[in-house]
Amino acid sequence: MENYEDLKRGERGAWLSIIVYIFLATLKIVVGVVGHSDALQADGLNNTTDIIASVALLVGLKISRIPPDEDHLYGHRRTETISSLLASFIMFLVGLQVIWQAFLAFIHQEFATPSALTAVVALFSGVVMYIVYLINNNLAKKVDSLAVKAAAYDNRSDAYVSFGTFIGITGAIIGISWLDNVTAFLVGVLIIYTAWKIFYDAAHTLTDGFDIGKIEDIHTIIAAVPQVHEVLDIKARMNGNRIWIDATISVKAELSVAESHAITEQIETVIRENYPNAYTLVHIEPYFDSD
Repeated sequence: MENYEDLKRGERGAWLSIIVYIFLATLKIVVGVVGHSDALQADGLNNTTDIIASVALLVGLKISRIPPDEDHLYGHRRTETISSLLASFIMFLVGLQVIWQAFLAFIHQEFATPSALTAVVALFSGVVMYIVYLINNNLAKKVDSLAVKAAAYDNRSDAYVSFGTFIGITGAIIGISWLDNVTAFLVGVLIIYTAWKIFYDAAHTLTDGFDIGKIEDIHTIIAAVPQVHEVLDIKARMNGNRIWIDATISVKAELSVAESHAITEQIETVIRENYPNAYTLVHIEPYFDSD
């Protein structure tokens, strides 16, 4: 039976993000309204989308743990990738809303001087989110999850947004009144950019896109196995954090079935040593010496 401990550990990162985002979103929106900072309010709205994205990730990870059934023979691990895709749509829409509100405020010259507290909250939020990024990025490496990795990158972009918000608010406080609105606009742009990156990675995976560099590395690994005459073909795709590899090789035609099978087992072993989450299916073609 497959071990889903990696997905359970990934859920911890999702829970951490949800708790932190709820706290920071509430803090930023309340202080942003009271302290007259559009940039901080935009940053808070950004975090509300992150709550939705993290919940989607959590649900996706939980569904991914459902064992294979009669019509999902490969399991349900791709659900975590689908959750990332859905989250990107939500982030994109909120990013558009933030940009539109900042644009209207700039057109109507609705500038206000933020309070010093809004700058403190923005700086505090940036530090907190960068710490969350470091935790989740480390977790993503341990469980080898694309979804948790995407969440970690989202955490990092949120930290940068908060630091940028701090700079914009500080500028508005010292007299550059329009800088807060411009920062809010840039926050919206960054939200859309992050949404696009998450969408691209998820769509690339769901359409069976795979890293060419890894394909070349796997080719080299298989070709180095003794008695493999030639690597005729390699295909690979992701299923959650699992790599499914289909390889076609040629071996000497005079080898017995048992000897050929031993070669396939050796190939599976060396690939698993380099890619612990890989599952390999090897097809053998006979090679006839021209002598």
